[in-house]
Amino acid sequence: MEMLVNENCGLTGKIAIVFGGSRGIGAAAARRLAREGADVTVTYVSAPERAAETVGAIEATGRSGLAIKADNADPAAIKAAVAQTVDHFGKLDIAVVNAGILMLGDVEMVSVEDLDRMLDINVRGVFLAIQAAAARLTEGGRIITIGSNTAVRSGHPGSSVYSMTKAAVAVMVKGIAIDLAGRGITVNNIQPGPTVTDMTADHIDAIRPLIPLRRAGDPDEIAGLVAYLARKESGYMTGSSLTIDGGMAL
Repeated sequence: MEMLVNENCGLTGKIAIVFGGSRGIGAAAARRLAREGADVTVTYVSAPERAAETVGAIEATGRSGLAIKADNADPAAIKAAVAQTVDHFGKLDIAVVNAGILMLGDVEMVSVEDLDRMLDINVRGVFLAIQAAAARLTEGGRIITIGSNTAVRSGHPGSSVYSMTKAAVAVMVKGIAIDLAGRGITVNNIQPGPTVTDMTADHIDAIRPLIPLRRAGDPDEIAGLVAYLARKESGYMTGSSLTIDGGMAL
């Protein structure tokens, strides 16, 4: 069955890196890309055992996986992860930028340290990951960022800074898509709504009633959209932000 998926979906022979790929949406994306034929690097910061599990799942599909420790707030680590991927696999075709953090707080409560941390990882880190990957991507490559539907819908108190960072990513993607269009590289942004992951565990129940479909998303559903944007058939889409949130932003 795995071979049928690989042959039909067109990612066989492709090399991908998933920044923040050890768990949650990133891990689901890494597994899906592997099922569709890609060899995949995943980066992680503080969960080496989860990264190893993801690599194991990649290898279970018959593809090759690689885990690299790299903090998205560290420009040197980001560049090194891309370089190691190219050295290991010989090229880079797909970059998924999933690394990010969620810190909630009313405007009076957000510390300068928390503000800087979210900006460093959710905005600066995304830009640096795209920049590092773009320098090594093959012609016609793919860049896919994982943003949030809060870029278009801030539905609860305490999300102002997080929403701001995700809105920045949506605008960033538009400009970078133009920069890279001459090389046939597409750059698109996925904006998930509430999705069941470690990061959302503490507040997902409170948000669920706000979702028209009355359920949270599954990481594999987001990964399916990642796979579409990675494939050849999506080649005429670039600079777009695609919201997948059970109807919250309607």
